[in-house]
Amino acid sequence: MALEVNISKKFKVFQLKVSFLQESRVMGILGESGCGKSMTLKCIAGIEKPDQGRIALDNRVFYDSQLKINLAPQKRRVGYLFQNYALFPNMTVEENIAAGLFNSRMFYDWKSGWAGKNDLLKSQTSEIIKKMHLQGLEKQHPFQLSGGQQQRVALARMLVNQPDLILLDEPFSALDGHLKDNLQYELFGALSEYKGPIIMVSHNRDEIYKFCENLTVISGGTVATTGKTKEIFRDPKTKETARLTGCKNISRIRITGLYQCYALDWGINIRTEQELTTDITHIGIRAHGIIPSYGKNEYNTLDCKDFRMIESPFEVQYIINCNNREATQDAGSNEVWWTKNKLENKISAQENPPQYLFFPPEELILLKDK
Repeated sequence: MALEVNISKKFKVFQLKVSFLQESRVMGILGESGCGKSMTLKCIAGIEKPDQGRIALDNRVFYDSQLKINLAPQKRRVGYLFQNYALFPNMTVEENIAAGLFNSRMFYDWKSGWAGKNDLLKSQTSEIIKKMHLQGLEKQHPFQLSGGQQQRVALARMLVNQPDLILLDEPFSALDGHLKDNLQYELFGALSEYKGPIIMVSHNRDEIYKFCENLTVISGGTVATTGKTKEIFRDPKTKETARLTGCKNISRIRITGLYQCYALDWGINIRTEQELTTDITHIGIRAHGIIPSYGKNEYNTLDCKDFRMIESPFEVQYIINCNNREATQDAGSNEVWWTKNKLENKISAQENPPQYLFFPPEELILLKDK
């Protein structure tokens, strides 16, 4: 299935203008909080109405402003998993799941018992309970369940209606480390048999990289880039996409040759592996791509006299002040972050960095302003 989204909607704070085509099974939408990620999902699901544009899944049109089509949410057959799972607190597990089958012909009256098409409703609910390994929890309420059990109930409620499309809206953002790792793999394990397209919204680049084949990056309500996830991380193309995919080291440049430039914010001469075209305005390097240098080179070498350190359980981050002479336009851009793995390098935060750091030409990322 292919999902086509081309919509715009004006809000007080910003203008949402998003366009992409999803043909992969799992696509991620990455961006900072408030950039329009969740609003895009709500427009696809029919919870919000765009001002104009088109949303279609294969030959089924969900919304088309020109054709005056705007299907109701229940007619779109879209499964929506909210960040907090949105389970009904006064309903049992069984009742929450059956709620996914609410429509004009079939429903569950949780106060008086099964009603409508009793046998079919019971059968579908019982089947998904077994599939999601929730047997024995049918009469429990959400507050009696663990985080993983709540997630499976929310998934079961979503899947029982056999959706054509699944939307995951920041499903792990409220969870801490160990629980998050377990629930991530539980979720995608539970969805392994689902054959339709899935969109996962997140501001966490690690989640997107692990689970999404394709990626759309949204910044300020518009699409910054879209494509294969690993290719975008390897070559983000623009300054904003590099920043959103986790590149901490970005400097403005002045081009001095086909393969040479001066990094204005780092205050060093740079030699690149790729040709510097006139539309390249910035250069970047990821913190783990920098290596020690025990001698001063004319190119790609940074003096480490002025630095501070941040220690985490498995790595040490060195933040080097470049003390560049050129005025900087971006706050903090005259700092370079270098990350070392503590276990591999057998170091502690008390250990100073080498006198110089080297920026390998093959690790440099050439970036356009937009």
